[in-house]
Amino acid sequence: MTKVSCDHKARVQIKDLLLRAYIGIKEEEINNQQDVIINVCLTYDATEAINRNEITAALNYRTITKQIIGHVDGNRFALLERLTHEVLNIVMEHGAVQWAQVEIDKPHALRYAESVSVCLEAHR
Repeated sequence: MTKVSCDHKARVQIKDLLLRAYIGIKEEEINNQQDVIINVCLTYDATEAINRNEITAALNYRTITKQIIGHVDGNRFALLERLTHEVLNIVMEHGAVQWAQVEIDKPHALRYAESVSVCLEAHR
């Protein structure tokens, strides 16, 4: 096998995580759960994971996903911006994460649009 010199910055994407939450400020939004679709993209240095080939050396994206589900599913948020910020904080709590972007869609929030989304990012 040819040895290749490369940057071991891994990009991990959690795509289309579909959850339900109470989100909004109108009475019907406060009283009824709605779908939210969460997309997370993050980077971390995967050198150890690549070299050791062990889960203990990798960023555990399953743990991150479970934390997001626990925080969002069935809970209440007034603004999509606040929800996006809180999910981004969950991701960035993991010290190995160098950069993260979170986009959350609220399907059918506007009459003639498929969805409305808010996207935030952070880095170390």
